[in-house]
Amino acid sequence: MNKGKACRNCRKVIEEGKECPVCKSTSFTTFWRGYVVIIDPEKSDIAKKMGVSTVGKHALRLSR
Repeated sequence: MNKGKACRNCRKVIEEGKECPVCKSTSFTTFWRGYVVIIDPEKSDIAKKMGVSTVGKHALRLSR
């Protein structure tokens, strides 16, 4: 079972709050699978492929 919710816009996973700290969106889903923790987005090939430019936990797959 996943903990937290993922932003539908930028995939950032957060535990609490009503606004995404990265993109300021208020659209979230609790239906997501897998995650990646980005430590250095400038050097990470995965971050580049996902379009992620921030440090933190990001969902790999969103559903619904």
